[in-house]
Amino acid sequence: HMDYGFELTDDERRAFDEFVGDYASVLDRRSGRWQSLNQSELQSRSGKLKRFIRKGIPRELRSDVWMLVSGAQGRLNERPGYYKTLLGNVAEDDAVANQVRLDLHRTFPENVHFKEFGNSESQMQALFNVLYAFGKKNPAVGYCQGLNYVTALMLLVVKDEEKAFWLLDTLVNRILPGYYQPSMASFQAECYVLGRLVQEKLPQVHKFMKDYGVTFPMVTLKWFICLYADVLPVETVYRIWDVLFFEGSKVLFRVALTLIHLNQNALLGCRDLPSAIKVFQQMVQDRNVLHCHTFIPQIFKVPQSLPMKKIEQLRAEAQANQD
Repeated sequence: HMDYGFELTDDERRAFDEFVGDYASVLDRRSGRWQSLNQSELQSRSGKLKRFIRKGIPRELRSDVWMLVSGAQGRLNERPGYYKTLLGNVAEDDAVANQVRLDLHRTFPENVHFKEFGNSESQMQALFNVLYAFGKKNPAVGYCQGLNYVTALMLLVVKDEEKAFWLLDTLVNRILPGYYQPSMASFQAECYVLGRLVQEKLPQVHKFMKDYGVTFPMVTLKWFICLYADVLPVETVYRIWDVLFFEGSKVLFRVALTLIHLNQNALLGCRDLPSAIKVFQQMVQDRNVLHCHTFIPQIFKVPQSLPMKKIEQLRAEAQANQD
């Protein structure tokens, strides 16, 4: 099912069914095109593959393509069985295990796959295992809040613990190095980068935020730390991740700038901090973002030019300010 096991209210279901009606035909067309890609095209970093990925990986191929383009499959192949050894024996008073357990029941309680243990659909044990193994392999990170949401949504796609483990490890260590350090320095840096980009591209919004004391750490914590999981509708998150695994972190800024751009009039109409925060909460739930087949193309147009060099330069600036 397109809803990936998430329960919806009647209103949400109506909006969702309308979206699925529009999206199904888009998906069929894309599937046909993907069938024509051969293995060597999939292994390449070609412009054609980049274009295809930006237009969305068909559901039945998503797991394999994520594993391939992220580099996770290559790493799994080099160390078969390593995941199992990490799960070895969980001691009762294991600090990582205790931390993971704390967050398990908070992870998507409205999803049939992450309801309490014991239901046959339950992915709770798989989620625990992947997060525990990850914490064991990466003691400097251990278990970092936010990873539960990211891992849960990965499991719903790859449906395999070992794959999810390597995908998570590749994401944290290769694609987003530094994102999940306990100091949160990287999150602060990304907020600085976003602030500077908004200042340049949406100066009125920048001035508004300054005037009303709205800061990005207040409103974008889950955008960066959860990579939009538990923020945007799930299919939209997967479309963002399609790009994230292939192109890296720039897409996170594309999404943020597009959300803010599409909602700048609503923001500029606010007269106090609480109503501004409300706009930030609503902008990730409206019809705009549910219809990923129209929203995702916008993220490549709305922010206009966004060179990686620029982002790196702003990150370095943030770093210098922190030191």
